[in-house]
Amino acid sequence: MQNTPTTTLGYALFATRWLQAPLYFGLVAAQGVYVYKFFNELWALILRCVTGQATETYVMLAVLKLVDVVMIANLLIMVIVGGYETFVSRIGLQGHRDQPEWLSHVNSNVLKVKLATAIVGISSVHLLQMFVDVHHTDRHALLWGTVIHMAFIVSAAILAYMSGPMTGHGGHGGHGGHSKNPAPREGEAGEAHAAPPGAPHDRAAPTVPLPIPRQAGVLAHETGAEARVQAAGFPSRKLLEDFDAGHPRDFDRETMARLGKLDFIADRRNAVLAGPPGTGKTHLAVGLGVRACQSGHRVLFATAAQWAVRLAEAQAAGRLAEELAALDAYPLLIVDEVGYVPFDADASRLLFQLVAHRYERGSLLVTGDRPPARFGEVFAGPAGPALVDRLVHRAEIVRIDGDSYRLRRATSAWAD
Repeated sequence: MQNTPTTTLGYALFATRWLQAPLYFGLVAAQGVYVYKFFNELWALILRCVTGQATETYVMLAVLKLVDVVMIANLLIMVIVGGYETFVSRIGLQGHRDQPEWLSHVNSNVLKVKLATAIVGISSVHLLQMFVDVHHTDRHALLWGTVIHMAFIVSAAILAYMSGPMTGHGGHGGHGGHSKNPAPREGEAGEAHAAPPGAPHDRAAPTVPLPIPRQAGVLAHETGAEARVQAAGFPSRKLLEDFDAGHPRDFDRETMARLGKLDFIADRRNAVLAGPPGTGKTHLAVGLGVRACQSGHRVLFATAAQWAVRLAEAQAAGRLAEELAALDAYPLLIVDEVGYVPFDADASRLLFQLVAHRYERGSLLVTGDRPPARFGEVFAGPAGPALVDRLVHRAEIVRIDGDSYRLRRATSAWAD
């Protein structure tokens, strides 16, 4: 890139964002003040209750004060973490089990709406305190307290309404809108779904809407995203938006669209994509994995057989526990092709340990050639039923039905 004076000036101005860093550390100190205030109020309440001087009204008002302090502290941490992440520098929390769900797609509009709703909540507590102690509250103060609270509600509603169109407008650019007529990719491995070259075009392309819309806030060129995609071990690079939604005869588009929002990763839940060979399960799994990488999550992809080998090698080296613990750094593990290769009792037990270790700790995305209820046919030994039980509990299950896309391509090429 050419180092022009304009570019240098732009970099210098952008570097001034670090001047805000001390401000956020000042808010950390303010949070400490509220911690002191909370325990001071709590101690006073305990003393009044022990000595019998606490009336019911006093206890209610004291508890509301404690709630008020906690809500303001929550507002502070939201401003500290969200504001620093948005306006100063990214916080490397990827893979941390306590990473806030909203932090993976935080932006200035989302932060403003969350702050506005938090302020409305704090105002509600203040107004409730005034009504509880109405006999000692001036009518003029009560009237203006109600008016100010309603103003907060109206302003929060207007801000939320305005933030929606702004987010949608920003999504129509390079990474927010739906791709139109994605070009076919030649030579891609896995379950490809672009229109097959040379196939007859005796009818218009189906007008079925794309099943998985782009996630608002996902930055395809986010810092580190490409490195995460490369490290994930995908067999090829595929996008959810390129999936041929018109090919499967039966496809749960609603559930797939919900998975595309990646909330299941934040909730540490599993997902299962089940269907016959060639119906697009690997494409969808890779697409979800790529989107997760773009959203800041670390991902690992391997077939079920490869996972079994990896765990067996770790066990042979006496480090199975360390291997399972190391995988905690990956919020999403993808297990492809369950059902194509049967597993003996030892391999089933190792895979059960993986599923059990990840249970409500991290997400698993599994693809298989049969419904989850029949996964027990694949895993031998007593660990099989327990593995399936842990895997499908609270899991999102997407059933895909149809003919093999690869077989259709081969038949079309033979007919030509």
